[in-house]
Amino acid sequence: MLTTVERNILNELQKSGRLSNVELAEHVGLSESPCLRRVKQLEATGVIKGYTAIVDRRKVGFDVSAFIQVNLDQRSETETSKFLKAVHQENRIIECYAMSGGYDYLLKVIATNIDDFADLTMRRLLRFPGVKDVASAFVLEEMKTRGAIPI
Repeated sequence: MLTTVERNILNELQKSGRLSNVELAEHVGLSESPCLRRVKQLEATGVIKGYTAIVDRRKVGFDVSAFIQVNLDQRSETETSKFLKAVHQENRIIECYAMSGGYDYLLKVIATNIDDFADLTMRRLLRFPGVKDVASAFVLEEMKTRGAIPI
């Protein structure tokens, strides 16, 4: 269970991961050394998984975003491992979820344009090990992305 101080640290870091330890300590009402110890402990236990920059995909040339539902032909451990290895090697797949319901996996993908998306789907994804079929839905507008975890 997280303490109130740890919750405050996590909330502040979710707002701005670039806060210095001095600034973070001020925001959460701790001195610098105890604040740094708490952050290091949250990192060591995996509560904080890492730090990253949020990049506007369109400003770096990825104008297309879509979700792809994937069904596998067989769900053996070997086939699934091969499929997931291929997923991890494809940089345009930016998120992957194992799903309950009508399909096995949900992928969030980005592409530079519709031709790039077609290449990703028809020449790459459909050739991944074990893929039986896919269904795609294009993102028309992003309403909320990268929401903070309510701690």
